[in-house]
Amino acid sequence: MTTAALEPRAGRRCHNVLNSLHATHYFSPDLGRELAAVGVTDPRAVNFAVRSAAFGPVGAGAVAAAFYNYRYELVARHVPAVWETATPAQVLAARVRAVDATLRRLLGEEALASAEMAEAARLALRAAEACAREARPLYAAHADLPVPDEPHLRYWHAATLLREHRGDGHLAALVSAGLDGLEALVTHTATGKGMTPKWVFATRGWSREDWDAASQRLRERGLRDESGELTGQGAALRDEIERVTDRLDRAPYEHLGAEGVARLTELGTAFARAAAMAGAFPADLIGKA
Repeated sequence: MTTAALEPRAGRRCHNVLNSLHATHYFSPDLGRELAAVGVTDPRAVNFAVRSAAFGPVGAGAVAAAFYNYRYELVARHVPAVWETATPAQVLAARVRAVDATLRRLLGEEALASAEMAEAARLALRAAEACAREARPLYAAHADLPVPDEPHLRYWHAATLLREHRGDGHLAALVSAGLDGLEALVTHTATGKGMTPKWVFATRGWSREDWDAASQRLRERGLRDESGELTGQGAALRDEIERVTDRLDRAPYEHLGAEGVARLTELGTAFARAAAMAGAFPADLIGKA
C-alpha cells in the first residue's frame, strides 16, 4: 500500500509508540520470572540473553557491537556464559511467555482480543515487510523468527522488528557522527529524552567516572557545556542524528503509506498510553537527573 509522501517525522512518531509497547517487557516482573524458570536469574544476564538470543549462542563481541552503548566488560561477564545455563531457543520461548503475561496484565483481556489489536498487528506487519536486512544485524536476526499466532503477540513481534530496524540504522548514524556508545548516552540524556544517569549506571555497566570522562570529551568537542547542557552545536548534532535515522528508516513507513502510518500511530498510542498508565515503566527512567 503506497500513498502520498509522508510528513517528515511521521515514521519517527509511529516508531516511538511501537517501541514503547515493545519495551514494556524489559521492565516486567514476568520477564524475570520466566527467565528464572530456565535458570537465568541475574537481571543483566536476562537483558543480554533475551535481546541477543535471536543470534544464537554468540559471544560478547557480537553482542557488544550490536547493542553499542553497553560497557564491553559487563557484556563479557554474562555472554557467552548465559548460553551454558539456557539455550537461545529456551530464552526465546521464555521471552514470548513473558511478553504474553505482561501485555495481558497491562492491557487486559478485552484489549488483547479487540479488533483494534488485530488491526494494529496487520498494519505493523505490513510496514515490516519493507524492512531491509543489509547491515542491520539485530533486525535481520529477529526477522528470521516465526511470527506468533495471537494478535497481541503478532503486534509485539512486528513492533520488535520495526524497533530493531530503526535501532540498527540509528547506530550507523551515531558512528557517522563520531559518538561512541557512552557519548551517545550522555548526549541523549542531555536532551531530556534519554535514560537518567542512575539507569545508565544500573543497566549499561558504566561508572560515574566513565560518565564524567565522556562528558569531558564532549566538552572538548564543543558539544556540551560546563553545566552539562548541550551546546548549540551539540543540539544540532543530535538533531542531525535523528534526521539521518529517519532517512534510513523511511522504507517501512513509506510502504505502509501516510494513511496507514497515521492509523497505526493512533492505535499504538492508545496501547502504549494504557500500558504506561498501568505502571509499565519506572517513574525515574527518563530525564536528566
